[in-house]
Amino acid sequence: MTPVDTAPAPCAPFAPSATTLPLSPTPLSFTATSPPPNTAPPSPNTVPRGSEAGLQPLLPVVGADLQVPVVSGQQVPYAQLDYAASAPCLSAVAAHLNGVLPFYASVHRGAGYASQVSTTLYETARAKVAAFVGARPDDVVVFTRNTTDALTLLAHCVPTGEAVVHLDIEHHANLLPWRHRASGKTRCVLAGTTQRATLVSLRAELAARPAALVAVTGASNVTGELLPIADIVDIAHAAGARVVVDAAQLAPHRRIDLAASGVDYLALSGHKLYAPFGAGVLVGRRDWLDAAPAYLPGGGAAREVGLTHTDWAPAPARHEGGTPNVLGAVALGFACDALAGLPDGALETHEETLRERLTERLASIPGVRLHRIWRDSPSSIGVVAFSVGEFHPGLVAAYVSAEHGIGIRHGRFCAHPLVSRLGAPEGALRASFGVGSTVADVDRLADAVSALVSSGTCWSYSDSSGAWAPTPDPRPRPSWAQPEAAVIP
Repeated sequence: MTPVDTAPAPCAPFAPSATTLPLSPTPLSFTATSPPPNTAPPSPNTVPRGSEAGLQPLLPVVGADLQVPVVSGQQVPYAQLDYAASAPCLSAVAAHLNGVLPFYASVHRGAGYASQVSTTLYETARAKVAAFVGARPDDVVVFTRNTTDALTLLAHCVPTGEAVVHLDIEHHANLLPWRHRASGKTRCVLAGTTQRATLVSLRAELAARPAALVAVTGASNVTGELLPIADIVDIAHAAGARVVVDAAQLAPHRRIDLAASGVDYLALSGHKLYAPFGAGVLVGRRDWLDAAPAYLPGGGAAREVGLTHTDWAPAPARHEGGTPNVLGAVALGFACDALAGLPDGALETHEETLRERLTERLASIPGVRLHRIWRDSPSSIGVVAFSVGEFHPGLVAAYVSAEHGIGIRHGRFCAHPLVSRLGAPEGALRASFGVGSTVADVDRLADAVSALVSSGTCWSYSDSSGAWAPTPDPRPRPSWAQPEAAVIP
């Protein structure tokens, strides 16, 4: 491992023309009498294809022109390769919210003009999400805070005493809610070395002991591998079980059709889907949602309340007590429209180009190991997990940020059982990309990793309880983002 106690040496990162770090946030601007802007995704003839795929972003995102400081004292364009944690906001979504902000008011039961407009926006967003995921006519769309909240809601609604089965490769959001149910058992099926073997194990588990629900991810948040959802649905339904898909990673990268696939429930997050404003959804069959106690008892969740009784409203209102996150829902619905407007196959082609480029380049660097769950997984989304020889993943992530202006994720990605079985006890590194990413971004990462392996770091780094950082760290922060600014007197 590269020493971390050496004196700083001159650094030579990628260095375009210097700019000045902004000292204050850019304020939103709007005209109170203006309607929301009519923004739309690019038309099909503007989407790169073939040899041009990946050279330009598919859709513009907020922060695409962000400049960040590096330890050499220069500023460089930020290479955002951490989409799987939180994707940047689509520029069209930000513009749309800017337009609707003047009309914001509390929804439902409001006679005021702004309240009626906000109610229409909120319920229209519900319809947009339903269309985006191919919901059945009688499916329910419940707005939540995020995927974790949505899956916890469904765990609350699984019939009392019934069992839930999941795989061992899941994100904690699709593990812990089932484990902490008030009643009913949770069983885990260990994934095999191939997807075929995993399906055999799942079929055997359901044949041996019945379950009400099978909970699986649509795409691994660690490796990006897509799961055979159609096969899982067939196996589960044949055994009398329903299926819920954690689509937090799937939805931003692949088209979804609940009705065609037979998936019973689906959960996703706005902050993964280019709408980072605190909204998520649970979409699925009505009967369990209507039969369960209110998930969030409060205003709007009941039709009639007396001192000794409550007449609960049906879903979705039953589980959306209190004032909802209207702007988050509106942003999510608009993002769904923007992604749905891309030509068929454009997003897959864009991401596959970037993924192939990055994996090929990383695989050619001595000591780099790419992580995968299965030998036979046919395709993956824009997520690549890897390790770099004996370098601690926290050091590598700190190095590419401090010396090259690149943002990636390191650690165990809230999927501890999976990362352990991948043979990475200290965690791994994850690069992830989407509609705003380009070949230039993944090339910068590959160049940085190659330079690390061949020459080591050119700055000192220290590890404080697993949090690696350059020592000293000369990179300035904007005045409004200083650590002391967060301290409440």
